[in-house]
Amino acid sequence: MKSWNRWGTELCHLWADLFFFISGLWVQVDYRFVPNKKDTYIFVANHFSYLDIAMGMKVVRNYFCYMGKSSVKKVPLLGYMFRKLHIQVDRSDKSSRMRSYKMSLKALHSGRSLFIMPEGGIISKHIPKMHQPFKDGAFALAIETKTPIVPISFLNLYEIMPADRIFWDWPRVIVHPPLSVEGKSVEELKLEVYEIIQAEVDAYRQRNHQENS
Repeated sequence: MKSWNRWGTELCHLWADLFFFISGLWVQVDYRFVPNKKDTYIFVANHFSYLDIAMGMKVVRNYFCYMGKSSVKKVPLLGYMFRKLHIQVDRSDKSSRMRSYKMSLKALHSGRSLFIMPEGGIISKHIPKMHQPFKDGAFALAIETKTPIVPISFLNLYEIMPADRIFWDWPRVIVHPPLSVEGKSVEELKLEVYEIIQAEVDAYRQRNHQENS
C-alpha cells in the first residue's frame, strides 16, 4: 500500500503539472524555503479557491497526503485521486474526525507529510481574509508528533478561479520557512500561521491595487 501511495503521489504531481501547463497558467512560486523531500512536514495554506488543491500538488513535491473534507471525493477525476490517496474527514461526524486524526498520526509516523487547509473549507465571508478561528487539527498533530509546520500563501488563486470559471493570470505562491512547534500551544501556532499567511496575501493585494489604480 505504501508503494502505491508513493506512486500515486507522483501521479498527482504529474497531473498538476499537466493541468497548469494545458491551462496556460504559469505558476510563480517564491520558495523562501525548499522542503527536503526526505523530511516530514505539515503544510498549511489559505483556502479561497477550488484551484488550491491542484496548486498544493504542484508546489509541494514531497511524499504527502491531504486531510480534507470528504465532499472533495465527488469532484470528477480529482475526487477519485482524493478518495484513493488522501485522508477524508466529515467534520460534522465526531467518529469521522477521530478516525481521520488517527490516520493522520499514522501517516506522519510513517514519514508521510500532510497538507491541511486549517480554515476547514472555502468558508470565508470576506475573501481574501482567512476565516477564523482555524480548526485545531493541523496544529494538534504538529505538537503531538513534533512535526514542523510550513505555511503557504496562495496569493491570487481566488481571482483566477473565484468559482467554477478560470480567468488567466500568473498564479502566485509563497512557501514560507518552517515553524518549530517546540514549547508552543495550539492557539499560539494558529495565530503565528495566520499572521504569516495573511500578511503576504494582504501585501500582494495592496501592491496589485496600487499598480492598477
